Amino acid sequence: MITAIVSITAQSSRIPEVGQQIAEIQGVDQVYSVTGDADLIAVVRVQHHEALAEVIADRISKVEGVIDTSTNIAFKTYSSRDLDVAFDLGLES
Repeated sequence: MITAIVSITAQSSRIPEVGQQIAEIQGVDQVYSVTGDADLIAVVRVQHHEALAEVIADRISKVEGVIDTSTNIAFKTYSSRDLDVAFDLGLES
């Protein structure tokens, strides 16, 4: 599974609508309204690199109200939740 984090700049008057439309795109796992340089952050999960172009360039960037996107591809996930589950496997208290 390939995970990409997409920072999205949107027209300020359309942020809620843009976020909802992006959340409905197949391959988009989550959309967050955020503070900082971006207005929205979308987490995209796909099976193949080629699908990233379809989801990000062909769909997200064409949603009305999207001004700009910047994409980071994740190499590895570090999560305390994942570590907690791993340590709980097979261990009895």
